[in-house]
Amino acid sequence: MNNFYVYKKSVPLSFIWVMATAVLCGVFILVLVPGAEAQGREARTTTTQYVNQYTSIIQDVFDFIQRHYVDEVDAQTLYEGAMSGMFEALGDPYSSFLTEQDMLDLSDTTQGSFGGVGLYISPSDEQADGKTYIEVASPIEDTPGWRAGINPGDLIIKINDEPTDVLTMDEVLARLRGTPGQNVDLVIRRGEKLEFPVSLTRAIIEVPTTKYALIGEDIGYLKLLTFTPHTLERSKDAIAEFKKHNYKAFILDLRNNYGGLLNSAVDISDLFLEGGVVVSTKSRLPQENRVFSARRATEIPSTMPIIVLINRGSASASEIVAGALKDRGRAYLVGEKSFGKGSVQQVYPLNNTPTGFKITVARYYTPSDVNIDKIGIPPDREVLFPEFTDDDAEALNSLITANRIPNFIKEKPQASGDEIAALAQELNREYQLDESLLRRLIRNEQNRTSVALVYDLEYDVQLQEAVNILRSGTYNTLMQTTKTLKVLQEETTKEEEFAQAS
Repeated sequence: MNNFYVYKKSVPLSFIWVMATAVLCGVFILVLVPGAEAQGREARTTTTQYVNQYTSIIQDVFDFIQRHYVDEVDAQTLYEGAMSGMFEALGDPYSSFLTEQDMLDLSDTTQGSFGGVGLYISPSDEQADGKTYIEVASPIEDTPGWRAGINPGDLIIKINDEPTDVLTMDEVLARLRGTPGQNVDLVIRRGEKLEFPVSLTRAIIEVPTTKYALIGEDIGYLKLLTFTPHTLERSKDAIAEFKKHNYKAFILDLRNNYGGLLNSAVDISDLFLEGGVVVSTKSRLPQENRVFSARRATEIPSTMPIIVLINRGSASASEIVAGALKDRGRAYLVGEKSFGKGSVQQVYPLNNTPTGFKITVARYYTPSDVNIDKIGIPPDREVLFPEFTDDDAEALNSLITANRIPNFIKEKPQASGDEIAALAQELNREYQLDESLLRRLIRNEQNRTSVALVYDLEYDVQLQEAVNILRSGTYNTLMQTTKTLKVLQEETTKEEEFAQAS
C-alpha cells in the first residue's frame, strides 16, 4: 500500500533467471500505464558468460533439491522461495515477489475496494529491543483501524498472537486482509512503553478520495485522503462549490495521505501551478527518466493564498504535491515533517503464472531536484499536537483498558464541548493526564464513531494555525520570508559546492 506501482506487460519466465543473475552479482503510489515490453534485456549489465553460468547453477540446485531432499518438495514451493529470496537480497522493503494472493490483493486495491482493516503500513526502524516490527504509516478514514484509534507511528507488534518481527510485509498484509466480518486481534505499541490490544473486524475497505467544506465563508478546505483516478474530478467538484461562495483562500490537507496514483498527484499539482516542473524521476534505466510538468492554465487563481497541511503520515504522492507547491513558492506548509518515501516501483505479472513481482526502478525528485526518501519534507511552520510522555504511558494504558472514553461516547454520541471538557477534567483528576490531550482523545473518539466532521477546528491545532495565518494578514509576509530563506540557502549551497570543486 505504500509503493509507487507501475503495471507492465507479463514477463516471460526466462526473465526470472536474468533477475537471479543480477541479484547474485550485486512505499503507496499507484502508477497505471499502458502495457510495455519487459525491460530485463535492456537492464542487463552482466556478460552472457555470467548469465549462463548463474542460470545453470540455479537450475542445477533446483533439480538437485527435487531429486535428493529427504522429503518430496513441490516445485512451486521452491520457485516461490527462490523468487522471494532474490528480492529479499535487495534489502529494499518496497521490492518483493508477489504470490497469487498478493496479485489478487493488489488488483482489489487498484479497483478501489478490498476486505481488510484499513491501515497503510511499512517496516519500522529497529526498535530498542533490537527487533523490526510493522509501523502504521496512516489509517484510512472511516475504516475499522481508524475507528479503533490507531495512529500514524503506532507499531503492530502482534497479529493474532503472532509477533510481526518474524513476518515479511506480504505475510503481514495477508493476515490483516481477508474475508469481511472476521476479527483480527492486534497488539499495538505506542511510544516506548505503552502497549494495548485492539480487536478489529475486517470490512470492505473502499478507498476514499476527498472531503471538503468551507471554513467560515471565506476559506475552502479540501482534504485529500488518497490519490485515485477520481481525485482530480472530486477536487474540481470541491473547487466549483467554493467558487459559488466566493472563497478567498485555500487549505489543502494532505495529512495521513499515504499515496496513490502518480498521474493523479501531477494532476492535483496542476490545479495550482502555471506550467513548470511538478516532479521528475531518475534511474539508471533511461526510459524511467521522466519530467512531469503542469499545464499553463490553473483552476485556482495564482494570487490566492494556499496553505498545505502535512504530517508524518503524508507520503509518496502527497509528498510530490507538497514538494511541488513548496519548491515552486506556491504554498506555505504547516504541520510536521512528512514520511519520506521517494522511490518508484513497477509491478510485473509473470507469463504463464498467476504470480508477479514489484521492484524499485527509480527515485523521484521535487522541482528543486531533491530526493526526499527517508528524509521527508519539512513544513515551513512546525505545529505539533501535545504528546504524552513516558510517565504518561502507564496512566494511558489504564485509561484505554478501562474503556472510559468509548463508553462515554456510546452513551453520549452527540456530547457537547462542555460535556467533553467535564469528562476531561474528571479523567485528569483520576489519571493525572494533560487535559488538552484528554479532550483531543475524547473528540477523536467522537469523530471516529459518531460525528462525521469534515474538519475539527476546535481541537485541531494544525488547522487552527493555518486558519490564523490566512486570516491574520501575515500570509504574504511569511511567503516572502520563506522565498528569501530559500534563495539564501541555494546561494550557500552553490558557494559550498564551488569551494569543494576548487
